[in-house]
Amino acid sequence: MTGAGGRITAALRGLPRMLREDLWTAPVDPVPPMGAPGSPVWRPAFGMLLTLVVTVLGVWHVPDLVPHGAAVPEYVVLLVVSQALALLTGMWHPLYAWWASLALMVVSVRITASAMTPGELFPWTGPEIALQGTALFLLALRVRPRRAGLALVLSLLAGLSAGSTTRPQHYSLYVAALVLFTAVVIGAALRALRVARTELVEQSELTEEERARRTLLEERNRIARELHDVVAHHMSVISIQAQVAPHLVENPSDELRENLTGIRENAVEALAELRRVLGVLRSEDAVADGLRHAPQPTLERLDELIGKVRSAGITVTAETTGRRRPLPPGVELSAFRIVQEALSNVLRHAPGARARVQVGYHSAAVTVRVTNTAPASPGRSTGGGGHGLLGMRERTAMLGGDLTHGPTPGGGFEVVATLPLEELS
Repeated sequence: MTGAGGRITAALRGLPRMLREDLWTAPVDPVPPMGAPGSPVWRPAFGMLLTLVVTVLGVWHVPDLVPHGAAVPEYVVLLVVSQALALLTGMWHPLYAWWASLALMVVSVRITASAMTPGELFPWTGPEIALQGTALFLLALRVRPRRAGLALVLSLLAGLSAGSTTRPQHYSLYVAALVLFTAVVIGAALRALRVARTELVEQSELTEEERARRTLLEERNRIARELHDVVAHHMSVISIQAQVAPHLVENPSDELRENLTGIRENAVEALAELRRVLGVLRSEDAVADGLRHAPQPTLERLDELIGKVRSAGITVTAETTGRRRPLPPGVELSAFRIVQEALSNVLRHAPGARARVQVGYHSAAVTVRVTNTAPASPGRSTGGGGHGLLGMRERTAMLGGDLTHGPTPGGGFEVVATLPLEELS
């Protein structure tokens, strides 16, 4: 009992601080800017509706504040206008607007009680309940439900205290409690919906970014595996040539043998290190494991690739300009993969379209251009999600080249990659 009593005492001591923080110092939810997730695009219309509502409530409230047959005094007009302005301010500062509305409600109830004749209803009238309910609704839209609930309790207590000198009608008490409670529940529900939608949009954006990042990493791993094969092949050739070279020369000198032996040892060591660092990537891809010893594709297999795409129902034409010649392995591989990915995008995102592949050989670079017409099936996006373009961009950037892509005037799509040869030849 002592422990429970201590906790109760501590809770009572902390109650004033909690009330001060929840109902005064703690900030409210900021209004999302236009265009942001959860942005209230209906805000102007809501402002006009709120202005109309408070005007009607103010006019409806004036007779409650004046004895029957008496002229309307200036302080009544000032009170009604202040209540209306307090509610309008609630669109930007709902917590302070609720406090102002609460204070004005107490004043209004006291004036109503003095203007009533014996036997009339409880002075917390219909317009006053509606005004206070609107203030609580605006508050519940911007604060946590616990804070809105505390404000509801305080509003009920303040209303009962202000009308304690009159004889209350019980059904009017129930109506007031029901209306104010309903206003808080609706406001809290709308706030929860807004928060959920905002979190959903943010989570969707994070998921899309994570998906793009994962796609990029997978493509980099794929490039690393392919470069591992290319570099490993050349290092193996260097090692074999260095081993055979002494047998191709009559009476090779000791210095030549020593240099060739050093070249072979360095090549073997580099090859072992390369396999140790990059070979682990192959174990993460079962398909790559199955193709461990398959040669990497080059532009020599471009006709084979185009034939497969044609068999899938896409009309593809190919054109080669310039003198066709062997290219550095990295350039050959990247050029083939870019054409492969571009044609895959045509299959996925432009069914029924016609595609064209152009490969241009230049003195310092090779250009690859893949274009397609608009899709035959309506409602399909030619550009697609763009994840395939990440791999093309990575391959082009790795070689110091340039990649451009975008829609064409006829509703199709175009990918152009320029791969330099100077630094790699």
